[in-house]
This record gives sequence, structure tokens and C-alpha cells, in this order.
Amino acid sequence: MATYTHGHHESVLRSHTVRDIANSAAYLRPHLHDGIRLLDVGAGPGSITVDFASVVAHVTATEIDEAALSLSRELAAERGLTNLDFSVEDVHGLSFADDSFDVVHAHQVLQHVGDPVQALREMRRVAVPGGVVAARDADYAGFLSFPVLPELERWLDLYRRAARANGGEPDAGRRLLSWARAAGFEDVEATASTWCYATPEERAWWGGMWADRIRESALARQLVASGMATPDDLDEISEAWKRWAADGDGWYLAPHGEIIARA
Repeated sequence: MATYTHGHHESVLRSHTVRDIANSAAYLRPHLHDGIRLLDVGAGPGSITVDFASVVAHVTATEIDEAALSLSRELAAERGLTNLDFSVEDVHGLSFADDSFDVVHAHQVLQHVGDPVQALREMRRVAVPGGVVAARDADYAGFLSFPVLPELERWLDLYRRAARANGGEPDAGRRLLSWARAAGFEDVEATASTWCYATPEERAWWGGMWADRIRESALARQLVASGMATPDDLDEISEAWKRWAADGDGWYLAPHGEIIARA
């Protein structure tokens, strides 16, 4: 089992809670309708999960432990939604019966698990015949920015090293098709989409979020404890994120791979 690199610090949740169908699962939207039973693997803070609940019949949300699952549970209660249930699960060995869901979804999950092929096998097992297994993951090696700041290049290298030290694969996006084929899927549609940050408001949000995360999140603690970086290194990276955010020409691209696989 891999270790989740990001953790659940406020600076991490600040990023994750803005996700919804439109910005994180648009590739799946044509496959959703009001008769669907959907399993959301690794629901995180639940912002995509509750969006699903507004368009399908029922959503089951999972997380690796109760503390993580409580985030989506609380958001659903806050929204007054009743067509959801929640289950603590390990995606490598789901507790659900075969053929339980019409759609099985995972956003930014497979990059963090120890065996993504086994995870996809399990997602396939619990999907009905002809059902959809959908996954979207970032591909950190493809992240691009302007202006090019050496501190942000250092940040990207440190993140990828930390993720791999945790047993994950930070460049998962390009591997989704391969993993799906290895998991036994024959009918797989592979696509890609991006997050792009270029307006003053977008730069302030993305750069400010990472300026905090590199100092305060689980990633920061891991980098210092492992000797990959010092607190001074992380302070320099944090300040570079702020400089990038304040640059009127600043631009950032975060590519993602996606798959729609038929069970």
C-alpha cells in the first residue's frame, strides 16, 4: 500500500475542494444520467462526489480511512443530499459484490496506490457488464510553467521523488491506458485534458496554494524528514511560487490523462 503524498492540510483541501464535474470529470459527463449507480473511489473532500449525486441516482463514496471519508460525509450532509452512502475501502480489494455499479470513478487516485493495475481490476470487477470504469490522473513530468524559475523546477523534482518514495507514480496520466490494458480491459478510450492557470486570479490561487503546501503539508514534512530538502529550501520554493503568481506573464499548465474503459 502506498502512502498518500499530499495529506489533508488546509492548503491541500483548498485545492481539492474546488474540483467538480466540469473541471475534473468532463470526459465522464456524457456517460452519466439519473438512473446510474456510481462508485466514487477516493472521494477526498467530496466536491466531485456531491456533484455526481446531483445527476445520478445513487453514489457510494469511499476513502482509505474514516478520517478521510468524514470530509465527503460532512459535505453531503451540509448540502442536504440523501442519495449517497459511504464506505472505508482499499481499492486493491473492494468489499462490494461483483457487478454492483454502473460507473466506477477514480480521480487522482491511481497515482497514489501501490498497484494501480490491481486497483483497476477491482474497479472492473464491481462494475456491471458493459459498465464504465473512469479514471483521471495528473502527469507531473508534463507540468509546464512560464517564466521558468529554478525553484519551481526544484519543486517538481522534489515532488516526483517524494511520490515515488511513497510507492506512487506521479506521471500516472500517460500510463492509464497501459494500466487498463494490463488489468484486462479491451475497450478503452484514452483522452487528455489540462488545468491552465494564467489570469491574475488563477495565478494568485494556484501559486498561493502551493506556496503554503510546500511549507505546511505532509509533503513538506516528508521532504525535510527524508533529507531531500531543508526548511530553507522549502522557504525558497514558497517564495518562488509567490513571485510566479505576481508575474503578469505567468502561465502554468497541468496535463492529465483520462480513460473510459468498458467492463
